[in-house]
Amino acid sequence: MKTTVTWNQKMQFTATDEAGNTTPMDAQPEHGGEGHGPTPKQLVLEGLAGCTAMDVIAILNKMRSPPVALRVEASTEMTETHPKVFTAIHLRYVVKGDVPVDKLEKAIKMSQDTYCGVSAMLRKAAPITWEYAFE
Repeated sequence: MKTTVTWNQKMQFTATDEAGNTTPMDAQPEHGGEGHGPTPKQLVLEGLAGCTAMDVIAILNKMRSPPVALRVEASTEMTETHPKVFTAIHLRYVVKGDVPVDKLEKAIKMSQDTYCGVSAMLRKAAPITWEYAFE
């Protein structure tokens, strides 16, 4: 896995992966940016949410219990001093559709305990908690 980050202007950067996909990044205005993209830490949190969301969808599909919709809301607490790092992470899985609770719980646990590499990496730095809700 490789990526290249290129400075564009001010505090705006573009990340480009091996397949040519691009992701903009920018700092918040209070840090010299214009907020035209997620910050690097936001991308880490988005990567976690995306990783576990993909797992849960794949697992539920294999269980023949696909949801109509799924979103993962991720939040974190951070230290007040530099380097500002995550101290706690919480994931909220919001599911729409007739998904049995036992299958949803199993899919989330499998993602968190076995499959999501981003969770495995971040868990070494901060505890990850989760919950689910149905729409």
